[in-house]
Amino acid sequence: MFYLIAVTLLWAISFSLIGEYLAGQVDSYFAVLTRILLACLLFLPLLRPRRLPRHMAGGLLLVGALQFGITYICLYLSFELLSVPEVLLFTIFTPLYVALIDNALRRHFSIGPVVATLLAVLGAAIIRYDGISEAYIKGFLLLQLANLAFAAGQVGYAHLIRRSGATVSQQWAGFGLFFIGALVVVLPAWLLLGDPARMPATALQWGVLGWLGLVASGLGFFFWNRGATQVDAGTLGIMNNALIPAGLLVNLLIWNQQADLLRLGLGGAVIGLSLWLNLRWDQWLARIRRSASTDL
Repeated sequence: MFYLIAVTLLWAISFSLIGEYLAGQVDSYFAVLTRILLACLLFLPLLRPRRLPRHMAGGLLLVGALQFGITYICLYLSFELLSVPEVLLFTIFTPLYVALIDNALRRHFSIGPVVATLLAVLGAAIIRYDGISEAYIKGFLLLQLANLAFAAGQVGYAHLIRRSGATVSQQWAGFGLFFIGALVVVLPAWLLLGDPARMPATALQWGVLGWLGLVASGLGFFFWNRGATQVDAGTLGIMNNALIPAGLLVNLLIWNQQADLLRLGLGGAVIGLSLWLNLRWDQWLARIRRSASTDL
């Protein structure tokens, strides 16, 4: 849990840095590519593929492509369409995807997360009920793809480590493959879709990219995934949501961003209700089943 809390605080700062200094100014594909290359500088010297359990290498490439590659391309693109508070708030869907994917891997399905997700969509609509535009919808959908890929990556990593029985030293020795998997996705995206005219123009922007690549990405992703292997899916989902209030607090206090707090609060409350429903659903279902068996 300590790892998850520490990385939550780290990423809360990073969200605002992206929104303030990179979004709309630096090409999104180049920003993600730079983060991956810098993270590779940390972990490639530690890479020892022969020390890894069987089939672990392929799994690390896949979760890296999902959790970093696809996630961060969609995340950076969404920053160009949504405000920082909106981006943070709409990451609240991630725990629902965590629950669904974890259930799928365990071959257990509950309708509760699906109902909760629909309720969360209603909460999201409340936040911008009078300002929904094509850009807003596109940004929202991009974030949902990012949330889904991020959820699949972290749940997949936790299952991979548990099934392979990899030690902490083996996790260090193999994590470079995580970033190589992300690079396989992002490098072609940059070459095909990137805009060379939107390179970082100031030392501050390069400095932010350096922080995001070496610290938020390199160390942040390793310790977040390390923490994911030490908790259950429910706790992991809750910690995904802890980023939202932390990030909003940083954005409002440090950069003094204006926001419709009433609408954010109302929409956030509905989305929070969806999470509460998701957590309680299995308990309610078990209670109904016990009652039905008693009546019979």
